Amino acid sequence: KQTEAEERIREALSGKVSSAYMITDREERSKALSSVREEAVMMFSEEPAFFPHLLKMAFKSVEKDIVRQKILSSGQRIDGRGLEDIRPIEAEVGIVPRAHGSTLFTRGETQVIIVVTLGTGEDEQFVDALEGTYKENFMLHYNFPSYCVGETGRIGFTGRREIGHGKLSWRALRAQLPSREEFPYTIRAVSEVTESNGSSSMATVCGASLAMMDAGIPMQRSTAGIAMGLIKEGGTYRVLSDILGDEDRIGDMDFKVAGTEQGITALQMDIKITGIDETIMRVALEQAKKGRVHILGEMAKALNHSRLELAEYAPRIETMNVPVNKIRDVIGAGGKVIREIVEQTRAKIDISDDGLIKIASSEKEAIQAARDWIVSIVSEPEAGHIYKGKVVKIVDFGAFVSFWGAKEGLVHISQLARMRVEKTSDIVREGQDVWVKLIGFDERGKIRLSMKVVDQKTGEALPEGK
Repeated sequence: KQTEAEERIREALSGKVSSAYMITDREERSKALSSVREEAVMMFSEEPAFFPHLLKMAFKSVEKDIVRQKILSSGQRIDGRGLEDIRPIEAEVGIVPRAHGSTLFTRGETQVIIVVTLGTGEDEQFVDALEGTYKENFMLHYNFPSYCVGETGRIGFTGRREIGHGKLSWRALRAQLPSREEFPYTIRAVSEVTESNGSSSMATVCGASLAMMDAGIPMQRSTAGIAMGLIKEGGTYRVLSDILGDEDRIGDMDFKVAGTEQGITALQMDIKITGIDETIMRVALEQAKKGRVHILGEMAKALNHSRLELAEYAPRIETMNVPVNKIRDVIGAGGKVIREIVEQTRAKIDISDDGLIKIASSEKEAIQAARDWIVSIVSEPEAGHIYKGKVVKIVDFGAFVSFWGAKEGLVHISQLARMRVEKTSDIVREGQDVWVKLIGFDERGKIRLSMKVVDQKTGEALPEGK
């Protein structure tokens, strides 16, 4: 029955179907095709054996054959493009002022909004994998709501399609990211698909690449993606660049290729025929490269390099390395020391098992204070250097001064001032900030300090003899 329905529809309506597919605007084309479908249903209204579902399948088969033959015979596609033509591209960066990085990327009737956020080590994702749990500092979330294809539907949990497309985009971009040592931030990119008519995952690659460069992430190279299609009948075939949703539906292959001008970073192929030979694969890859280079050129019009400065509202992170055997000293018993550093400096601190420490704050002074504190814990003070300290205890023979983190030394009464001092309390009091110079160590290894050789106002060394 379906074969008979196909033959009768083809005989009566093939011209109208072909004319409808010459309309380049998707919405107008859909209206024209709906009108022809209704006409097909009316043809069989008096014949109960041809039920609606059968007619729907028959009409789809006729549509598919007509479009495929047109592409194979003339190379003309649904929207009037040539086989290698790319749809018009528009890209705009910095569209969300408060975000760390953002892009609006449009290719034909496919559009995505990408927002990038930078975080610290505390924001890394814990991945529970087969080989064990590990942390991931780059996340890409891809959202494909029903309205982007003109449908209504419930917005709920992430589906398999969204996870798969997001992972493909993630893989394409991850190869171009700097190392954790070069860029110690956690990166989260969110792709919101607002309209889709062909490969929103590849649009996500393009948009996310621009958004991350907009955020100041030092990407190695700009990255783009393109979806390739195939129409094959016997020994005749046509490879299509930047396919539409309808071309994906009626075609034999959806081959996504993402990468830079230098090479490919990610591939994904969905194929509906038994297989393809090496010749078709070579043509598809070469055609994909031409399309990718064209897209990269269009993207460069919006932004052709990573911004030299981080976004205004992004946190600042600096890194430092400490010996592994000193990590416990920085953390302290029960985390006491690290908590004190965080509370006093207001900086976020993340310590890795290999001794890498990340210090984050929106204030440069806070980062420097935390860095100095940690350095004072893991390193030893040097003789001849001047340090700022605080008087912690006064005794008859001098004052004990805390400096260089938790280090403590004695300023003998003879080293308090250049004049004769009768009482320690005449010169200093407990809690007073002072400048001291480390002049050596006694026979027991205790630190000896001097105040009289340092200008207490400026912290500069005083000339000898004055």
